[in-house]
Amino acid sequence: MEPHILDRYGSEIRTALLIRFTEERLLRLFAEGKLFGTVHTCIGQEFVGVSVSRNLVDGDTVFSNHRGHGHFISYCGNVPGLIGEIMGKSTGVCAGRGGSQHTQEAGFFSNGIQGGITPVATGLAMAHSLKEKNNVSVVYVGDGTLGQGALYESMNFASIWNLPVLFVCENNLYAQSTSQKQTLSGDICARAAAFGIDTAHSDTWEWQTLLEQMESSIARIRETGRPMFHRVDTYRLMAHSKGDDNRPDEEVAPYRERDPLNSMLKELAGDERWKALVEEVSAEVERAVEQADAAPFDEVEQPARWSATATHGWEPLSFEREKVVQSVRKGLEAGLRDDERVVVIGEDIESPYGGAFKATMGLSHDFPGRVRNTPISELALVGIGNGLALGGMLPVVEIMFGDFLALAMDQWLNHAAKFQYMFNDKVRMPVVIRTPMGGKRGYASTHSQSIEKHFLGLPGTQVLCLHHRYPAEQLYKDLFATIDRPSLVIENKILYGKFASSDAPAGYRVLKQKGEAFPTVRIKPDAPADVTIVAMGGMSLDAEQALLELFEEMEIVVDLFLPTRMYPFDVDVLHESISQTRKLVVAEEGQGFVSLSSEILAQVAERYPELGVVCRRVAAAPNPIPAARPLEEQCLPQASDIIRLTMEAVGELVH
Repeated sequence: MEPHILDRYGSEIRTALLIRFTEERLLRLFAEGKLFGTVHTCIGQEFVGVSVSRNLVDGDTVFSNHRGHGHFISYCGNVPGLIGEIMGKSTGVCAGRGGSQHTQEAGFFSNGIQGGITPVATGLAMAHSLKEKNNVSVVYVGDGTLGQGALYESMNFASIWNLPVLFVCENNLYAQSTSQKQTLSGDICARAAAFGIDTAHSDTWEWQTLLEQMESSIARIRETGRPMFHRVDTYRLMAHSKGDDNRPDEEVAPYRERDPLNSMLKELAGDERWKALVEEVSAEVERAVEQADAAPFDEVEQPARWSATATHGWEPLSFEREKVVQSVRKGLEAGLRDDERVVVIGEDIESPYGGAFKATMGLSHDFPGRVRNTPISELALVGIGNGLALGGMLPVVEIMFGDFLALAMDQWLNHAAKFQYMFNDKVRMPVVIRTPMGGKRGYASTHSQSIEKHFLGLPGTQVLCLHHRYPAEQLYKDLFATIDRPSLVIENKILYGKFASSDAPAGYRVLKQKGEAFPTVRIKPDAPADVTIVAMGGMSLDAEQALLELFEEMEIVVDLFLPTRMYPFDVDVLHESISQTRKLVVAEEGQGFVSLSSEILAQVAERYPELGVVCRRVAAAPNPIPAARPLEEQCLPQASDIIRLTMEAVGELVH
């Protein structure tokens, strides 16, 4: 008598059934109006997640995608937490913050952005490698993701750095509603092989063979420390999302008949052990639904309202005069020396080159393996930084020119900025991105922009900037000591060769905010001020030049504020000054439309309407930046622009 199939594969079949019944129940819940958003099911693909998860151990990590319920259940087994999450209840694994596509528990993470998860998983693998643990990072992609460049950037990194990543490609023949015949060229496995990555090929219809071959793939990664790419041919039996299925039934029907679970449900229908298993799994799913249905919704914490009467203390600022680029280097060196979690990655940052602006010169010699050159892959660079942060490291990612941040926007906007909140504060994202920004060096339109405004305002992030009145070394030391969120540091190119100093101009004092890790610096006059000026980043040089000329030539006294934190920025720090001057000029090098200067002026108007503050903005001309120096000077704001608009503001109030 042959052994019962449940004797050998009972656990695997039970998990597959649990996935199937959970998702079928979710579809009914959606029809009942009890779910929010959408539901992407993996019905027909259950054995993929089962084959992977049965081979994972403590410390392994999994990154999934929008179609991740099966991956989650096979790895975590937490059906009540999953159903609660999709129903938006407080009992959900992320208390309803993430929903169907964004779940997190233990070493499991998912996000709904196609391809965006692959560099994050690669970064997690790098964290495993740096910690010298024999762990594997798994990332699931669909065949639709084969059109995303993020995947190929990630495979390149994984191969050249020998990272323990398992790329699992669930090849179900459709990218949403579009047939693979319209979207895919070439061979799937050949794409990974081109990066020197070993590949395997299985399918879910021969599921016992899939279990064996996936076990072999994961064992190989643990043995070699190198990545693997495992293609699994499969077919989803339900719509991409709820009911949006335009595939003809004559195409789907043969796969439905061939499906392993459907075959078992049909062929074993009279088997008592099978019936007991089906009843047991069905009851487990129903208990999870009842638990979620009875649970309350969570509440969103509302931020405290600002106070128009806030006061800020000031204290003298004193530090050694030093070139900004050397101060940056010393700050990075201190981080690497004092915290083994710090890793610096970027393009051309190793010595003898030491970065395009020489801010990392010598660090790769002093900290081998922790300061690394990378391919030209800004998206993957930031994504790997995100994965390193999730893996307990403190990554510093250098983007060679700030203009190139646009290539990595998805990783900042949809990953770094979202994870902590979306995953119900169960993770931290201490990732630092540092980049030179700004023009006035003749680098033309794609290497001279100040685009930081596009990265401001994302909840859970912060944006810092250097200027010549605060030591970069101290800023980085404070950042490494306090970082609790994704942090972007803007380093203006012109500043690198200038000296940072606390030596005050005649008739002024250099002050900083008390008790702030990233203080606003104030160049405060001894005499009563006529106008308040706020300048960002490299505009600190122009603003201080304007301050001197305005006093010497027009006897206009300026109270100058230089923030080191651009976001979040609270205008209460200006209250004392603008209450006296009732004139405010804000200077930044980027475009003024929908910018930080716009936000500062809007906050002032909202909070202090009784002051009737006269406001002016100094910003770049609304066109791309030309290369020719005379043309560039006409486009980018100068000290003369600050002087002109300051006089205009003073004149308006007088008249």
